Amino acid sequence: MKLSKYFTLEELTFSQTAARLGIDNTPSMETANQLGFTAYHMDKVRELLGHPVIVSSGYRSPELNAAVRGSATSSHVRGEAVDFTCPGYGSVREVFDAIRESEICFDQLIVEYGTWCHIGFDARMRGQCLAYNGNGYKEIA
Repeated sequence: MKLSKYFTLEELTFSQTAARLGIDNTPSMETANQLGFTAYHMDKVRELLGHPVIVSSGYRSPELNAAVRGSATSSHVRGEAVDFTCPGYGSVREVFDAIRESEICFDQLIVEYGTWCHIGFDARMRGQCLAYNGNGYKEIA
């Protein structure tokens, strides 16, 4: 089911971990609606970068979130966040910098382990930029 110009519900809910462990990762109708909002904002990311975005994690059911040891307050559980890369554009840090320097509104933008970007669209839209390396978060101005 298409949520936006570039993103589908299946793309934002698929999880290799859920498939491997037999976890149902079907969102509620309310969460699916939130995923539509998230997909709308991800379209802006896709257009900024000019290349396909590869989603590694979108929505996570509470059970899946626990299985991947996600934060109990993870925005993934609410359908408000996406972990992704965009190799056609450049490195994870180049993607992070392009979004950070753009006019795109977001709540959190995190470069994680230098391996992927996390972007969240919580209604607060704080514009918070962070780096995470396994030992904690560091704010990036």
